[in-house]
Amino acid sequence: MIRTGLDSLLLDGAALKGRRYGLLSNTAARSVSLAPIHLALRAQGAKMPERLLGPEHGFHGIEQDMIPSADERDPWTGLPIVSLYGERAESIVAKPEVFDDLDLLVVDLQDVGCRYYTYAASAIWAASVALEQSCEVWILDRPNPLGGATVEGNLPAQELKSFVGAFSLPVRHGLTLGEMARLEEKRSGWPEGLKIWQVEGWSREMVWQDLALPWVAPSPNLPTIEGAFLYPGLCLVEATELSEGRGTTSPFRLVGAPKIDPQALVDELRSRDLPGIGFVPTYFRPQFQKHAGEVCGGVEIRITDLHTLRPYRCGVELIAAISRIAPEQFSWRRQPYEFVSEHPAIDLLTGDTALREALENGEEPTEWIKSWPSDERQFREECEDILIYPGALGR
Repeated sequence: MIRTGLDSLLLDGAALKGRRYGLLSNTAARSVSLAPIHLALRAQGAKMPERLLGPEHGFHGIEQDMIPSADERDPWTGLPIVSLYGERAESIVAKPEVFDDLDLLVVDLQDVGCRYYTYAASAIWAASVALEQSCEVWILDRPNPLGGATVEGNLPAQELKSFVGAFSLPVRHGLTLGEMARLEEKRSGWPEGLKIWQVEGWSREMVWQDLALPWVAPSPNLPTIEGAFLYPGLCLVEATELSEGRGTTSPFRLVGAPKIDPQALVDELRSRDLPGIGFVPTYFRPQFQKHAGEVCGGVEIRITDLHTLRPYRCGVELIAAISRIAPEQFSWRRQPYEFVSEHPAIDLLTGDTALREALENGEEPTEWIKSWPSDERQFREECEDILIYPGALGR
């Protein structure tokens, strides 16, 4: 049986008694009975928070990617909601005054085990500000849905640090949110006051499909666990003018653009010998975002083996394949990305210039991919003393 940090807190009726606390969370933070966190606390008779804080997509997970959320009030409780994703870059870090009248920040966000996913940055940056304001921080931990045994990808360059690359992690890092907080506590020398409410019954080799838990979409375009498993690679498509399937019923499982030959793309991808994954030639029509209303040729990506799948490599090879077989249809995103305009989006996501430069020079990213194991090994060694859950951060 899996018991999340939230469910452990709900069993401890006196834990929040007398506390003045804020709650950073969103719609995916559900109790074992599937109640949203703030309603589950109210149903248990626990003291309610003074205010709610919402990450990207908003406390209720309504907004699409890169759409700002406004400060508002929760329609169920009337509690004020402070947005940590507004119109300007400074909105993504909680202001110190948010914690002036609080003695505790409670954080419950379902991360998806990928460096780009912005909830970890929102949580850890808010925790750092709160601790500096002498405000205790509790992280109600949840399983890493991709499992905690596999690490994949390069560490990002410091000069490319951003909201989608806030911390020195491989793209697929294998940590829970609580473990990421412990790692940043170690790196940054936080003041005392961090407490992790651990997940009971979870070990590193367990992926989401082993948990007998329902999947509640943590953001609008991850409605399925399959999409979450592919996200470490398919999110790279956001840095191009290709569709990543937003505006369809299969975001992060469909990729393409008008005038791409689906079978030619599948033949190219199959030649790259990617483990744990299959490619179906297909056509699709996004209803919004890139290529809205246009028929796109491309692929549907199907997972065949969760344990051998390497989604980051898949995403890199997919972009390389399209740039090879359809150079006229391929281009990089030029608009600002997550409040950054001085670096291309692909460099922010990969944390490196190597992929972009290789493809622009007509080369394959083979040597760059071969460099990942060194970074993966360095990261695993750094994490040895912060891991909470049984098993090795080893594959």
